[in-house]
Order: sequence, then structure tokens, then C-alpha cells
Amino acid sequence: MSLSALLPSASASRSAASSAASPVAPSYARLAEVFPGLRVRELADGEPVPSGDGWVRADELAAGGPALDAFLAWDEAQTLRDYGVAARPDVVASFGLHRYAWPACLLVTVPWFLHRRVPRVPAADVAFQRTLGRMAVRVREFACLPGDPAAALPGARVVPDEEALRAEVRAAVAEHIGPVLEGFGPRMRRRGRALWGMATDEIVEGIWYVAGLLGEEPRAMEELELLLPGTAKPYVGPAGFRELTGPDGRSFPTRDRASCCLFYTLRPEDTCVTCPRTCDADRVRKLAATRAN
Repeated sequence: MSLSALLPSASASRSAASSAASPVAPSYARLAEVFPGLRVRELADGEPVPSGDGWVRADELAAGGPALDAFLAWDEAQTLRDYGVAARPDVVASFGLHRYAWPACLLVTVPWFLHRRVPRVPAADVAFQRTLGRMAVRVREFACLPGDPAAALPGARVVPDEEALRAEVRAAVAEHIGPVLEGFGPRMRRRGRALWGMATDEIVEGIWYVAGLLGEEPRAMEELELLLPGTAKPYVGPAGFRELTGPDGRSFPTRDRASCCLFYTLRPEDTCVTCPRTCDADRVRKLAATRAN
């Protein structure tokens, strides 16, 4: 499935708004500059997490009740409108999880990648407004490295080295996304390993895409290989990057997803470029066409 089919329109956004004292404000502002389709607003102390008017809290999605029903109704209608066919309920739920998890993982991975700061963002402190491409988050605690000026800020936890900081990334994403996976799982007819395979893919492909916009794709690939070496539970598989060579000698980076988004159930002839179902020859063709554009 194409990225444009899954993410809010870039015209929906302007710039990130957050407190100047926040340790992650510069990261979210930089994200908005290169990817205006997503804005992140940090909540002030005592400010309620948004609800209503298209907002859904992450803990509401995790509960798997009426809020999740309404969230997935959007995906069901969008699929019918864009592809002219009704998707199976598990396919709709898979699309819905992707549309939430992809930006939600960026709340953690972008500050880590840009400024070596890892916020904790439990589900109760995050809300999403999908049609406007907005997220609201309250950051109470974050990890950083020794020597970071932010170490003196309230909520800072200093960890000794880069590997310890990577462990914080894995833990922070798991803390947030784990309950959400539990909410979506029954609708998707998936459990355990299959759900965490999707989480692994969202971490990798989200920051990989943003790093491309930042002009730092090679660094992101190196960092992600270290972040997800294939042995970090509950995540499934490594980042899994590899290089393909086209007929003209050009090199194209790719990876094999740990999970399947099920887009092939709508258009069997048009699989994703990182889907295990897509052969290398088709990947090169698709990647070359994208680069030409």
C-alpha cells in the first residue's frame, strides 16, 4: 500500500507547537518541517488529553470498544471509496493499526534519532486526530545520554551509553504500542508474534521514511540495524535492510517486512515494495520508477 494512501494530507499541517522548555520540542518541530502531514503538540501540565472533534485517545483504542469501532469505520469507508471494494474486517483493522502506529512510533523514534532523547509516552497521554494529521502528547519523563544539556530538566533520566538509550527506545515504544496491539488484535485475527511483527515494521519504516526527508537515510539504516538486531523481544526480526542492484548498476535499498499489511487482498497485482510477496525484479522496477519521479 502506498504511503499517501495511509497518511494524512500534507496540506493539513503547518508547524509543530510545543513548549520551548520541552526536551523533545526541537525534534517535533523538525519533524513538522520535513513532514508537514504530521504535527505534534505537547500538552501542558494539567491540560486534558484531547477528545471529541475527531480526536481519539490511544487508551481508547487500546480498550477495543466504541472508540475503536468509530476509528475503523473511517478505514472501512476509505477503502471502499478509494478501491471500489469492501475490505474484510481483519484487513480494515490492519489498515487502521498501521495508520495509528506509524505516526505514534515517531513520537519516540524522532527525538531519539535527532537529539538522542527518548520520551516515555504511555497510551493515556497520547491522542490522535487522523484527518488533520495531528497528535497530542504529554511527556513526563525522558531518557538521555551523559552530557546532554537536557539532563538537568525535570523528568530526565540519564543512561550510560548508546546501547542503553536504544533499550529505552524499545521499552518506550513497547509501553505505548503494547496496549494498542491488544485492542486491535481481536479485530485483526492476529496475536503475539504477528502483532509485534507489525510493530517492528512501523518502527523501521517510519523513521526510515522521515530520515529520507532529512537526507539521512544511510545513518537511519545503520541506527535501525543496531536498534532492532533481531533478538530484542517482543519485537520480531531485524531491521533487515539489504541492497538491490538495477540493470543500469544503480543501487536501491530495501527490506523485507516482518508482517503483511494485507493490501494484496484489495489489489493482488500491486504489492508493497517491501512486502515479502514482491520479488526483487519488481522491487527494482518500482524503486527505479519512484526515484525517476
